[in-house]
Amino acid sequence: MSRTIVVGTRKGLFLIREDDDDGYALDPPLLAGWEVLHAVRDPRDGTLFACTNSFVHGGQLHRSKDDGETWEIAEGLGLPEESGLKLGKTWHVEPGLASQPGVVWLGAEPACLFRSEDGGATFTPVQGLLEHPTRDRWQPGAGGLICHSITLDRDDPERLYVGISAAGVFRSDDGGTSWAPANKGTAADFMPDDPYPEVGQCVHKVHVHPGRPERLWQQNHCGVYRSDDRGRSWERLDGNGLPSDFGFGLGLHPDDPDVAYVIPEHGAGNRVTTDDRLGVYKTTDAGASWRLESNGLPEPAWSVILREGMDFDAFGVAFGTQSGFVYARPHEGRWVEAARHLPPVLSVSLSA
Repeated sequence: MSRTIVVGTRKGLFLIREDDDDGYALDPPLLAGWEVLHAVRDPRDGTLFACTNSFVHGGQLHRSKDDGETWEIAEGLGLPEESGLKLGKTWHVEPGLASQPGVVWLGAEPACLFRSEDGGATFTPVQGLLEHPTRDRWQPGAGGLICHSITLDRDDPERLYVGISAAGVFRSDDGGTSWAPANKGTAADFMPDDPYPEVGQCVHKVHVHPGRPERLWQQNHCGVYRSDDRGRSWERLDGNGLPSDFGFGLGLHPDDPDVAYVIPEHGAGNRVTTDDRLGVYKTTDAGASWRLESNGLPEPAWSVILREGMDFDAFGVAFGTQSGFVYARPHEGRWVEAARHLPPVLSVSLSA
């Protein structure tokens, strides 16, 4: 089955087409000149969405219904004047469930969330997160105060989670009206006076498992975590085969909730892959142990993979590096170079 790897870069959007022989073809760039922090194809109708940013035009959302031939820019992206906040970059776009044909979610800076009911033509801010009572304790991470993870419960259209750096994970059980912190057991090692705060954790990526929605996975500034109770508590999973507790990329296997992938980096002060190699680590036992899976990846290598730089589907995983390379593989198999010499890769997503 052929797939498309949708790649957001510092200078535009690229589509990499996979054929049935595991070969790859790179299309000419789309949205040339725009910084694309995240882009996806909506599985409901094929619409392409791109979180686009520029010095001149600020944070935007582009959408295309014809595979990138033409684009529209969403309306209504802005924050209420009374909030005292100004919209920064757009960071993550998440199409709603199949049962919600018009719903699209958008995460942005400063730690704000938008919802569309018309397929991404217009958006309104989600007040429950914008006015959260703990907001005065949220602090910007290295990338800013950003809402970068939006993940949905496939069994309950009212339940969703967001990840914010550096505020933590928040859960809503009422479609975004209200939000509860979901950080119990998640460390903030950079806060020695309160290493397990209610909020303030620097989550790097969070996913709900598509087939077991009570299970969540998280790559954090301070470790890899798993939750089996919908984020009410977290178990730390590093120190058992991983060379580092720091990283950004996180991938899962939709059919096996015990499988996850991470790409460790040295740490906040040296954000390059560990052990002088481009190494992906995989667990098949829910994080009890990890093993290196680097067959087909370059060595030596000092690579950087960002928080949106890894994705997964039923067939496999893919990721991109800031040096402009994209790699893909089936869940069991060898890594293959899908593209090289792109602008710095900011996001990777897989679509049929």
